[in-house]
Amino acid sequence: MEIIGAFFRLIRWPNLVFIALTQCLFFFCVFDSVIAGSVFSFFSLTWFLLLMTASVFIAAAGYIINDYFDMHIDIINKPDKVVVDKIVKRRWAIVWHFVLSAMGVLISILFSYKTGNWIIASVNILCVFLLWFYSTTFKKKLLVGNIIISALTAWVILVIYFANTSFTQTATPGFDTRKFFKFTALYAGFAFIISLIREVIKDLEDKEGDARYNCATMPIMWGVPSTKVFTGVWLVVSVSAISLILIYAWQLGWKISVIYCIVLIVFPLMLVLQKLNKAVTSNDYHKLSSLLKFIMLAGILSMLFFKA
Repeated sequence: MEIIGAFFRLIRWPNLVFIALTQCLFFFCVFDSVIAGSVFSFFSLTWFLLLMTASVFIAAAGYIINDYFDMHIDIINKPDKVVVDKIVKRRWAIVWHFVLSAMGVLISILFSYKTGNWIIASVNILCVFLLWFYSTTFKKKLLVGNIIISALTAWVILVIYFANTSFTQTATPGFDTRKFFKFTALYAGFAFIISLIREVIKDLEDKEGDARYNCATMPIMWGVPSTKVFTGVWLVVSVSAISLILIYAWQLGWKISVIYCIVLIVFPLMLVLQKLNKAVTSNDYHKLSSLLKFIMLAGILSMLFFKA
């Protein structure tokens, strides 16, 4: 039982549930809202579930390989959470990485072959390589690793957008392509920026362990004060952009959704900005990272308003 629990910790099962939830809500709420009739058909539902499975497998493989190469750093930063070589042997970790990656890629190729949409297979294969090189190289580079993870977070939503051209409903006259693109850009942009902010804050949290292994993260290269300024600027940009969108949404009569976003997204972002200035310890930054994860979840759950 211990090995099973360790495996689920290794693949970060709560994060995988988050990915699946994001794609389900985007497909069944946002996509369904811009199409005439129903998005539910055997064809589209089957391929959506396969696509979601591929995303989950590739992400799980990414978490495994990240822990595989970060084992020594994690012993310093998160000694209680180390799984590789402590419970799961290194050789089994690498085997599971290749198995899950291969399964994700094969499903993606099958999807592209059956639908003729090769963007999905191409980008998912690229994701596998990016996750590998992120763990071995890019994570230790200034901003590069942060941007890669943020882009991959946005891809969780973008993959559903690009896949929609393969679903039979998109051929119907009622499909509003422009509206769907706007909603995709909104949520993918939100995911990218919040993820970028969170990744930089996690670098602040892991500064001690990263410094011992010569990682060139932002807190190490620029210093903590400059890193806080960088993060603060993006927080201000996020609050400003979301506020403008909410003003527009209020004028359209989406009052309940606007209040929801103000209470659960805008105010918490402002709280992160306030607490970031006072944060000093690793635990302080960990709390901010957790709060940002909650904000991202609140943003994803706002998709439910499209079904209201």
